[in-house]
Amino acid sequence: VQLQASGGGLVQAGGSLRLSCAASGTGSMFSINNMGWYRRAPGKERELVASVESGGSLIYADSAKGRFTVSRDNAKNTVYLQMNNLKPEDTAVYLCHVDGLILDTSPFDYWGQGTLVTVSS
Repeated sequence: VQLQASGGGLVQAGGSLRLSCAASGTGSMFSINNMGWYRRAPGKERELVASVESGGSLIYADSAKGRFTVSRDNAKNTVYLQMNNLKPEDTAVYLCHVDGLILDTSPFDYWGQGTLVTVSS
């Protein structure tokens, strides 16, 4: 399974970016449950930003509520993160993550390579 993330870049404070992460190599044996985004800021630990379950339940970090929107396209095995009103403290490497079950029994989880988001003040 490979996760290909895109959409990061340099943006001014108050601007917007949309991240995408497509999972490939997942055949019929894979049932993806959670798809989401984490981030790792300089000098800080990795933290959850937002995730969406297969049933549609959403989880947001407090810092993301009201500004970020996570969504997924199950047909494309793709998760998105729309980020609005970006702040300098949002600067980080954003990592996509998926988990689920193989043949409905064995759990799996995979991480993407990360995409850098830099917000200038």
